[in-house]
Amino acid sequence: MKRFLLLAVASFAVVQTAPSQPLPASAASSRIESLIARMTLEEKVGQLVQYTGRFDSPGAPVLSEAQRTLIRQGAVGSFLNVDGSAIRDAQTLAVTKSRLGIPLVFGLDVIHGYRTTFPIPLATAATWNPSLVERTERAAATEAALMGIHWTFAPMVDIARDPRWGRIAEGSGEDVYLGSIMAAARVRGFQGSDLASKTALAACAKHFAAYGAAEGGRDYNTVDISERTLREVYLEPFRAAVNAGAASFMCSFNEIAGTPSSGNRWLLTDVLRGEWGFSGMVVSDWNSVGELVPHGVAADSVEAAILGITAGVDMDMEANAYAFTLAYSVRNGRVPVAVVDEAMRRVLRM
Repeated sequence: MKRFLLLAVASFAVVQTAPSQPLPASAASSRIESLIARMTLEEKVGQLVQYTGRFDSPGAPVLSEAQRTLIRQGAVGSFLNVDGSAIRDAQTLAVTKSRLGIPLVFGLDVIHGYRTTFPIPLATAATWNPSLVERTERAAATEAALMGIHWTFAPMVDIARDPRWGRIAEGSGEDVYLGSIMAAARVRGFQGSDLASKTALAACAKHFAAYGAAEGGRDYNTVDISERTLREVYLEPFRAAVNAGAASFMCSFNEIAGTPSSGNRWLLTDVLRGEWGFSGMVVSDWNSVGELVPHGVAADSVEAAILGITAGVDMDMEANAYAFTLAYSVRNGRVPVAVVDEAMRRVLRM
């Protein structure tokens, strides 16, 4: 999606003011490489950072003056929880006041409808009707996209077999086949046939992986399963999302066999990209890169950011680990700039 937004850098002053056409793949790649060649290290890192809108008073979320400054500096790639006129204001700043004019991507939890509310995903999955589910997500995407939202943090495709786990409401339940069919249907519904469409939302399959297998049904808890169970049960709906063309993935809070997903290169790079051929973007869950510290696998946010970016987390949601430390680690030789550039290519391509 960012690929087609980049086309409008010169003329796209406000959200949804004029139709735009996507760049051909070769032209988009050339545009991306041109940007990379011109960007400072801080601007590159900025594209890998996502911040949230602030609910400082009742009503729609707003941007702080500090966030507006970051936009002008090209030091932010995406926002979540920004809605209404704040989207227009932020996008205007990004494309007219920042040095390179790279547009922002706006994400939101569009889980079971935007303005029109549908039953929760667990309920719509119980219809056993993937075409109906696809239609509900298409309707939600149309409403959200026309308000300036580009990206939804859905579908949640976690297999969940313990009803004590509250997040079960967002998924399709316990059956692998049903979960896989519904995962694909939701991706198709959100994204439509073309991400460049003004009614498309980029889908985000979450939470990668095995978040629904938390011990005792306790959120964030340990996951300890065999690789066979992981692959045959918990990964299958994610693979279905990849095959359906999901634009992005969100890594999970939990660890698997002692390795948190946000620092799990085997999961995010070897399996997701290597085995499945996923070429889209991976975003952390809220502060999940920063939470590598309380997990005990990173000593501080510097190490957490290094683990996240080298494992395959392209965008850091609300942790500030990348924003505050990643440029420092590149300059000190702990992270190759090529790793940052590759993550940024995926962000810019979206």
